[in-house]
Amino acid sequence: MNIIKTIRLITIAIFIILLISYEPIIQNLVEGEFWLDTMVLNAKNILIQLSIAWLLIEMVRILKNKLLSRFDMTREDNLRSRKLHTQINLLEKVIVFVIIISAIGVVMLSIESIRKIGIGLFASAGIAGIVLGLSAQKIFGAIFAGIQLAITQPFRIDDAVVVENEWGWIEEINLTYVVVKIWDNRRLVLPSTYFIDQPFQNWTRTTADLLGTVFLYTDYNFPVDELRKELTRLLESCTLWDKKVNVIQVTDSKENYMEVRILVSAKNSPTAWDLRVFVREKMIEFIQKNYPDSLPKTRVSFQKDRNHGVSI
Repeated sequence: MNIIKTIRLITIAIFIILLISYEPIIQNLVEGEFWLDTMVLNAKNILIQLSIAWLLIEMVRILKNKLLSRFDMTREDNLRSRKLHTQINLLEKVIVFVIIISAIGVVMLSIESIRKIGIGLFASAGIAGIVLGLSAQKIFGAIFAGIQLAITQPFRIDDAVVVENEWGWIEEINLTYVVVKIWDNRRLVLPSTYFIDQPFQNWTRTTADLLGTVFLYTDYNFPVDELRKELTRLLESCTLWDKKVNVIQVTDSKENYMEVRILVSAKNSPTAWDLRVFVREKMIEFIQKNYPDSLPKTRVSFQKDRNHGVSI
């Protein structure tokens, strides 16, 4: 891929050199035709300016890929890599945006007829600015929001987030929108302004490690210590567990059952999800086989009525 981009870069540079060096030949071809000479000259200048802009964009992208190749995103402890990938990718988009806008401005000013209109517009820049601000405030708001996300970094590439009641990973961060890859491979596309205005959850803000929570509901006669032993046995034989957190607590009690909370830890969000599912399944199976009488139940009390016999 880098070889292809380098070849493309060289091709653009050669094209620019040829355009500049063949100006005398072009002038000889159109000699005596003023309008044709002007048109060809303008076309040549526009091609040179657009080619230079293209050359700059390709150089920025090659430099970006060179920098990103130093930081591996596949490592388990990839917090610094994700941070730099986010910053460099967004910085590249900002630079490319500036190059494109500048190239369009230079092209417009290089044409005589358009330059006269441009001078008039610059003379009334105050009014034009107000009109532009009112008509394109959402577009510029989204662009500035994207730049703000790049600077403040409330999330990074590959962060696990919960937005709009959906859980997934940050897949793309652009100037005007962010793409979230949902757990079932759907893509949720949100404007950059969403993350400035709306609250969201970031599960991997400072580290990829996550706690997984499993709730069980049992009868009061259930021996919690036996459940602790079984959980320890399961986790020690499970590769999903990162060997950090192994906790069981009775967190609530109701009339008919008690709530048991299990806390386990994993190296990242997908692994934590799989670990939670595994622990929940095995804990329910353990209770069913060994303590079936401790499953939640509704109690019915029978009392003897002296006049009518037994009643509920």
